Amino acid sequence: MNEHAINAVATSVRSLSIDAIQKANSGHPGIPLGAAELAAVLYGKILKHNPANSKWADRDRFMISAGHGSMWLYAILHIAGYDVSLDDIKNFRQLGSKCPGHPEYGMTDGVENTSGPLGQGVAMAVGSAIAETMLAARFNTSTHKIVDHYTYSLVGEGCLQEGVASEASSLAGHLKLGKLIVFYDENRITIDGATEMAFTDDIAKRYEAYGWHVLRGSMYEPLDIVKLVDEAKKCTDKPSLIMLKSVIGKYAPQAGTAAAHGAPIGVDGVKIVKEALGLPVDKDFYVLPEAYDYFASTKDARAQREAQWQKEFDAWSKENPELRKQWDAFHSDAQTADVPDVPFKVGESVATRAASGKALNMIAHRYGNLVGGSADLTSPNQTKLENCDGTYTPENRKGRMIEFGIREFGMAAICAGISLHGGLRPFCATFLVFSDYLRPSLRVAALMKKPVIYVFTHDSIYVGEDGPTHQPIETLAALRAIPDVQVLRPGDAEETVEAWKMAYESSDHPVCLALTRQNLAVYEKADPDWKNTIRTGAYIVQEGSTHPDITVLASGSEVNMALAASRMVQGKSVRVVSVIDEKLFAAQNAIIRERIIGDAKRVVAAEAGVGLEWLEFVESRNDIFCITQFGESAPAANVAAHLQYTAEDFAKMLVQ
Repeated sequence: MNEHAINAVATSVRSLSIDAIQKANSGHPGIPLGAAELAAVLYGKILKHNPANSKWADRDRFMISAGHGSMWLYAILHIAGYDVSLDDIKNFRQLGSKCPGHPEYGMTDGVENTSGPLGQGVAMAVGSAIAETMLAARFNTSTHKIVDHYTYSLVGEGCLQEGVASEASSLAGHLKLGKLIVFYDENRITIDGATEMAFTDDIAKRYEAYGWHVLRGSMYEPLDIVKLVDEAKKCTDKPSLIMLKSVIGKYAPQAGTAAAHGAPIGVDGVKIVKEALGLPVDKDFYVLPEAYDYFASTKDARAQREAQWQKEFDAWSKENPELRKQWDAFHSDAQTADVPDVPFKVGESVATRAASGKALNMIAHRYGNLVGGSADLTSPNQTKLENCDGTYTPENRKGRMIEFGIREFGMAAICAGISLHGGLRPFCATFLVFSDYLRPSLRVAALMKKPVIYVFTHDSIYVGEDGPTHQPIETLAALRAIPDVQVLRPGDAEETVEAWKMAYESSDHPVCLALTRQNLAVYEKADPDWKNTIRTGAYIVQEGSTHPDITVLASGSEVNMALAASRMVQGKSVRVVSVIDEKLFAAQNAIIRERIIGDAKRVVAAEAGVGLEWLEFVESRNDIFCITQFGESAPAANVAAHLQYTAEDFAKMLVQ
């Protein structure tokens, strides 16, 4: 790629971007104007990719973190030949457009990740780089490399101020992810002004301290950027940060100032930029013919590169039929081994976190692509993977258990990146109350429809002595409030096994498991087909009668409580229903709901939390046995007694 082609592509990126932003009267021109040269050489020279097939398994991944610079990405995707038309760009930020305000995974061809919230994109890139090494270690042979690609990201000033970027970057350096290369658009401007007003970190020293290879250059020496990438690739035991000095909004009247960051540059500004670039002022959405010509001239070579990989893949498949079976299973979430369910006995006393630990290992041995770990809570979360190739380290890339350290937000975003890469199913774990630390990533996973599994233990006041900071009261309601997030709260060990199956069956949404610290009795199930019925979100544990006086809808540990309370109620038939998934059950049709609830005179709900979401099942708030205040530090039984949240208290409520 010569300088003439680079200039043509960079100029066209600027042209499309300023016109799209001006037409929408909304958008961020700073990155497209300031970093267009990087777009040109990244897609024109650096990336291993084929615009004709954006899902090629061994393509390089580019995960943008500075997602407000979306027109930078849409413009280069269009010019490079992805399925992003000029009409799509003309409809930038309009309803139904393939070019939304921030890149959205699954909406636009060539977009690898949703990257609205700053910092999450680079964390997802860390996950992608981890996935590449895991799959390479498992599937490459001495004669064939079928997994051999890089992960790139673009970060801005805002990304590097966000804590999630720090968490993920720290772990990336520790894990020596040498095939991760991050470009830093160093313009030293944010929305409120120059970064020096609040951000004076020495970024180079900071990343060197993380264990990164740091390189410096200019955004406006594009051939040098190519050389810097080549140098970064030689450093195989460190991720690389390439710091590129730039001018935000270059060529605009507002260039170099905060005014160029996040607002259209105006009709006069567009004219000034076009005149400076030698573009026709009277033509909108103009792309230099040389820009199209360059990518047209590379089309066959890119297709040939994928074809050569396919030839290599076919030869590998022929030589390694068992590995090929595993590859197909990994990429379709199919079983790789026949592993029986974990058995539990009625009457056995087991914490659902402990049951989850056994079910997790059952799933991990049944499906070889399950990988993940905990945020420094492996033992309390019961998430140690046994006989699964050990812990993932720079020396053991086959390890399926990841030590995330105390980095909840980074952990979740990294898992999202592993899922985005493809071929692996990630899970992560922490205490339920700390889900607030990772909630922004969970929300993005839901937006991307990625089936990441979250293991949340210590799910209620029964945490006990750790006190109110560790006793989640509002957390279940908060998680259920996120669209497309499934929350499963099993009532005993047997249900926990089914919960893990349900979680793994998900293909288009994240799943949260809420699990107890305390032991719960495994109970008899009145529904003989409960393992199927539970997939409606609820099933009958105790029949009571065909026309019960009271039906109790309970989740998690409160199923045991409801069973105990029902035995204390004299002269009334009480049906007990375990509601493992409140949202799923609420979404069922009236016939299913009525069959499970029964023709009850009164419906009551029980959950050790604020209980707001149960209002649709009951007549009034008085029919919800819940907790609306923070807990206390004391043994679990004492906390429950203090809050008047015991089976005895529940029994009194049932007869009121």
